[in-house]
Amino acid sequence: MISTSSNISTSAKSISPANTACTACTNEYCLIKKNINSSVVAKFTEHRKQIRCKKGQQFIMEGAPVTGLFFVLKGRVKVLRTGLLGKEQIVRFAKEGEIIGHRGFGTGEFYSISAVALEDCTLCYFSKEDVQAILQKEPALTYDLMLFYANELNNSEAKVKSLSQMTVRERVIDTLLYVNRKFGQQSGFISLLLSRREYADYAGTTEEQIIRVFSALKKEKLITTKGKRIGIINNSLLKLEISEHNFYLDS
Repeated sequence: MISTSSNISTSAKSISPANTACTACTNEYCLIKKNINSSVVAKFTEHRKQIRCKKGQQFIMEGAPVTGLFFVLKGRVKVLRTGLLGKEQIVRFAKEGEIIGHRGFGTGEFYSISAVALEDCTLCYFSKEDVQAILQKEPALTYDLMLFYANELNNSEAKVKSLSQMTVRERVIDTLLYVNRKFGQQSGFISLLLSRREYADYAGTTEEQIIRVFSALKKEKLITTKGKRIGIINNSLLKLEISEHNFYLDS
């Protein structure tokens, strides 16, 4: 686990000063990059720390004091929380340009989620004090962050609906479509490599149920598999099967 206190990491490599300038960053969806032309934001980026995480490395621990925000510069991350009986529930997956750690930010208390690198990642870190200061000085960035929070809330509410109203098969299909939308396919397979357990932890079911549904979808020629890799053959038919739950189809 990477502590986000003054000693940001004992197991991750912290680079200071950062060797990739925000102005040269290609993550156009990053809120910092979007507002980089502001002199206030440009000054703010001087305080950025850049951290490298290895695959499987935890860089936020649920229950740890909130100390700042992470932005994914490169790589992919899973965000999770602990449910009943200690079972992990994956809340979402994040890719380049996305924010990690915002769920606990602003409370001054503790992170409500954990975050783990799904592959080798590079993260940009800003302290809580720096973020609070910039949000008081730059209205455009504050507004963009407000819209981000609103979108996250909508997605969270839709996820709750999907877990309560969908059958297991529908939840698995919804999960496949979500991961495919977010990360796309490469060489005929979803580019994000997840275990069956990770699919189950996002869909709110068991690994055994995931295996059964995947097997059925494969027999129906809706998906293809190769080891851990999953490829969607007929995206339209999968979307049609859960079309009555269209509140989450395009999130």
